[in-house]
Amino acid sequence: MEAPSALNLSGEQSVAKGVLKSYYEPGLFEAEGNVKEKFSVIDTETNWNDEVMSIGVVVADSITLKEIDALYYIIDPEYKVGGMYANALRFGEKGVCVTSRKQALKEIKQWLEKYSVQKLFAYNACFDKKHLPEYSEYEWYDIMRLAAYRQYNRAIPDSADCYKTGRLKWGYGVENVLRMLSGNNRYTETHNAVLDAKDELQIMQLLEHRISEYDIALISDRKAPVKRIRERENAVEGEINKKII
Repeated sequence: MEAPSALNLSGEQSVAKGVLKSYYEPGLFEAEGNVKEKFSVIDTETNWNDEVMSIGVVVADSITLKEIDALYYIIDPEYKVGGMYANALRFGEKGVCVTSRKQALKEIKQWLEKYSVQKLFAYNACFDKKHLPEYSEYEWYDIMRLAAYRQYNRAIPDSADCYKTGRLKWGYGVENVLRMLSGNNRYTETHNAVLDAKDELQIMQLLEHRISEYDIALISDRKAPVKRIRERENAVEGEINKKII
């Protein structure tokens, strides 16, 4: 028997075709035929065998960076293996769906297509991209590429220990960065896939960068020489420093 589809987590109501577009999602159309671009933030949690046991996905508006919708899947049977954060799976989470990896990825892809999403963002995105090779056709961007650098994260204190490139030497995980940006020292990362995806979107919101500024965070499948990567980073960061000065 096929597992049921995951429920939407945003509380949106479905409407019949022909109803005014603005009823369902105000601002979706700036003008007839001009659909606002959307992006997605995705997070995965793995079991003791390094297999994906849960996936959380959030869709947001590329202009406002505000959340539009979210999905949460627990992968069966992988979750049964257990893992470091198995206690954070939250089977009672609103809209959770427990199903196979194949079915979950199929439904998530259909859902992303509904929103015309082409860009996937994640914190330490190389990890999530590696664990979701089925989504290699999407453009993957690493939020950490901006959040961990002084040039892009003005919340990093002057006393912070950074490399010459501007990157923090330590303390640049989701929990530390979100505490830094929000000023909430009580914040604790849940390691629940959908809640973490929402937190990572919040990091993007607090950084206040346009989506286009994440172009430097695009993960390429082709491995460029380290020297060229560093030269590119230094060139981009040099331009940012000029703007700051």
